[in-house]
Amino acid sequence: MAKIDSDFPCSLVITIPLPTHRLASSALRALQVDAELSPLVRRSFSLVSPSETQSEASNGSVDAPSLNGNPAQESTNGDIPLEEKTILRTEYQATTNRMLRVSVNGFLESMGVVLGIMQELDVDVLAEHHKLAQR
Repeated sequence: MAKIDSDFPCSLVITIPLPTHRLASSALRALQVDAELSPLVRRSFSLVSPSETQSEASNGSVDAPSLNGNPAQESTNGDIPLEEKTILRTEYQATTNRMLRVSVNGFLESMGVVLGIMQELDVDVLAEHHKLAQR
């Protein structure tokens, strides 16, 4: 279970499901290059499977490992295959609700850009669109 840090009492976990592990991993790598600008906010990313997300929701636990810039850390967790990790999980901790809101707003704007680029440029998305257009 996640421990509340008295210096960073405000927290939020955002989970964003993506169609494939490759897209989730690409989103993680694109977003983690931008460090948090404020020392009053902490952010960590991880990739989790839908089953991990469901078990966290049922028992209130927040134990997914975070990935801090090292793709080699994207190993399987237990018996869960890497390809099943299709959910981008972002954990925020902040000193105040205002700082949390400002940081999350910036993250959501960046995530919108990443998803827009994936939709416009991703090879798999284009191939699927081409298949649909031919029908």
